[in-house]
Amino acid sequence: MNNLNDPPNWNIRPNSRADGGDGSRWNYALLVPMLGLAAFRWIWSRESQKEIEKEREAHRQRMAAFQQELEAKYRAVISESQRAVAHLSLELEKEQNRTTSYREALISQGRKLVEEKKLLEQERAQVMQERRQVQPLRSAYLSCLGQEEDWQRRARLLLKDVEAALSERQSIYCSLLLPRSRRLQIEKNLLSRASADPVAADLDMAAGLTDIFKHDTHCGDVWNTDRCQNGRLMWLYLKYWELTVELKKFEKVEKAILEK
Repeated sequence: MNNLNDPPNWNIRPNSRADGGDGSRWNYALLVPMLGLAAFRWIWSRESQKEIEKEREAHRQRMAAFQQELEAKYRAVISESQRAVAHLSLELEKEQNRTTSYREALISQGRKLVEEKKLLEQERAQVMQERRQVQPLRSAYLSCLGQEEDWQRRARLLLKDVEAALSERQSIYCSLLLPRSRRLQIEKNLLSRASADPVAADLDMAAGLTDIFKHDTHCGDVWNTDRCQNGRLMWLYLKYWELTVELKKFEKVEKAILEK
């Protein structure tokens, strides 16, 4: 092929040996297409260079935009990771504080339970000691109660008989038909028993009976048949004697225990 950049060295040369100068015309005829080809190649090379530069610039811009996008995504990922790490660190700190609080609460509760156990043991020991001290007193108390049972039985029988006699006496007092002598006999018998019976003497029953006979004038209505509706003072004395019996029982037991 012809070297377009070196026209003197083209392989198509004028035929200097041809007659009449025809070789020179052929050489010029071939020179015009070769020059056109060279110009085309120069123009094509220049346009190609422009296209290459344009594509190179577009590629550089795309790469720059892609790099910026990557950097933005990277920064976003880093920020999100930092926020997640900060959030996890905060939650971890909260859990650690909560765990510490629970641990301290458990330790405090354990100490409190130990102290309560010690107090309970001390109270139990004190109760056992008091029970050992009280046991002889309890035995003595029960023994004294047993000894006082006979007196209690006789006192209850006495109060029952006195209640019946007083109810009959008050009924006679309130009756318009029954004789007065019968009422007086009942009063006499009651005063005699109150003077002779040791239990009645302990209750000072004679003075109470005298007070009843003098001042208890209450009666129910005319058609009343219930003896409990007659008398007022007598019922107060009966209740008083009943309470006195219980009181004397405990007083005697207390006296016996203190003497021991």
